[in-house]
Amino acid sequence: MDQFDYVIVGGGAAGCVLASRLSEDPAVRVCLLEAGGAGRNWLVRVPFGMVVSVPTRLINWGFKTVPQKALNGRRLYQPRGRALGGSSAINAMIYTRGHPSDYDAWAAAGNSGWSWSEVLPHFKRAEANARWHDDYHGSDGPLPVSDSFTDNPMQAVFLEAARQAGFPLTEDFNGARQEGVGVYQLTQRDGERWSAARAYLEPYVARPNLCVLTGARVRRVLFDGRRAHTVEYHRDGKLQTVAARAEIIMCAGSFQSPQLLMLSGIGDAEVLRRHGIEVVQHLPGVGQNLQDHLDYTLIHRARSLDLIGFSPRGVARLLREVARYRREHRGMLATNVAEAGGFLKTDPALPKPDVQLHFCVAIVHNHGRTLRHLWHGYSLHVCVLRPASRGQVRLASPDSEAAPAIDPAYLSDVRDLDVLVRGFKLARRILNAPAFAPYRRRELFTAGVQSDEDIRAVIRARAETIYHPVGSCRMGNDALAVVDAELRVRSVQGLRVVDASVMPTLIGGNTQAPTVMIAEKAADLLRRTKITAP
Repeated sequence: MDQFDYVIVGGGAAGCVLASRLSEDPAVRVCLLEAGGAGRNWLVRVPFGMVVSVPTRLINWGFKTVPQKALNGRRLYQPRGRALGGSSAINAMIYTRGHPSDYDAWAAAGNSGWSWSEVLPHFKRAEANARWHDDYHGSDGPLPVSDSFTDNPMQAVFLEAARQAGFPLTEDFNGARQEGVGVYQLTQRDGERWSAARAYLEPYVARPNLCVLTGARVRRVLFDGRRAHTVEYHRDGKLQTVAARAEIIMCAGSFQSPQLLMLSGIGDAEVLRRHGIEVVQHLPGVGQNLQDHLDYTLIHRARSLDLIGFSPRGVARLLREVARYRREHRGMLATNVAEAGGFLKTDPALPKPDVQLHFCVAIVHNHGRTLRHLWHGYSLHVCVLRPASRGQVRLASPDSEAAPAIDPAYLSDVRDLDVLVRGFKLARRILNAPAFAPYRRRELFTAGVQSDEDIRAVIRARAETIYHPVGSCRMGNDALAVVDAELRVRSVQGLRVVDASVMPTLIGGNTQAPTVMIAEKAADLLRRTKITAP
């Protein structure tokens, strides 16, 4: 059995940040356990690789939800990265932080230290923005952030259509004003994906005080009384252990962090006993408060080889783009597919945007898993930014190899459906604007959908996740909170959770940048904590 100061469970965005930052101190020994592989192949580095990694299970857990009552009983696909870098190895690389009021709301709910003014320095510390150098951005952090490298003229078409539809434009979603439509900045450098592993871990993996183990599937955390001290994991066909002198840090994400806590005896005591798990601490909030951005996609077939499609001419174009990417690292293979978008209000009286758009330079249907819809076209996603619906993550089995039971309870609060209906109409206004007229062929799935009743029906039939689950190990100080404001698991010692699962409420934007911020802040909290032997 090896012993380290810190053992980090999960090599996703948060785990990579923590492993890197904590091992900056040569006197501190850090072990990072990741179930997947190294995440250093072309599927990760070439942005276009996401069209393979998201629909398949090559480097992807490929979870599914339980049947969703409000979505006609459908089980929704939930891709999650399975490699160093986690979902930052397969996502669309969009760098947005949410609205400042999101973090002020966290602080107002009793989470001291998490207001916008207090988290902004951690965002800036992480960021190396190639374009913006001002009070809102960092320029020398580990995580590259840059403009798109695709040179795709359809970005300008989308922006003009939004302007014609009466919506404001913005150049920086992370600056003084979030509201508006624009082109997303991405976690790329020179046209390549920069996952959290590439940014934070790869440059420092040779540190003698840092041990990174891939292919390590964690089984549970072991306790001495209420103190966490050892992690059990399977690797190379063997059950192995690693001990933490100071703390064990759970960074397994919004689905697997609560699952592993429950497998370790932390959760609702009655539920744990039903699964034959010895109770370490009754914490009924573990797995509760799950939130996600439910999303509807409007899709048009279109005339343009600038739109990804697998026609004979489209394949020929793609082959030329492969050669161009090898020469220049620009063009179609540098795409994140969702190249532009925006944050808009469905009611002008609202104090901040309540929906987000993602404009895709391809037909995006069923997460790219339906081959008969790979024609040339474009898609416009619209999601509800701050859903009122709350779901949960449960144990499906006491077997650590089994997937958790994921129930986001989409649209369980009818207010979310009302917002999505308004967002649907707003998105259609943009797609019906004159700027799209030279390209537009026909609307798929929704051509005859006009009434609110029809829109609700098509949402129930086709809405999907936009991949932002959070909240299942909520930060707070009430009876259902799982961690405190310093991310320590309540009522036990030597154990923290550091990932998107600690968010009390879902922020109004994409979740990679906030997850990196949470880990940067956690690293500071841990550095201020004196390491003492248990």
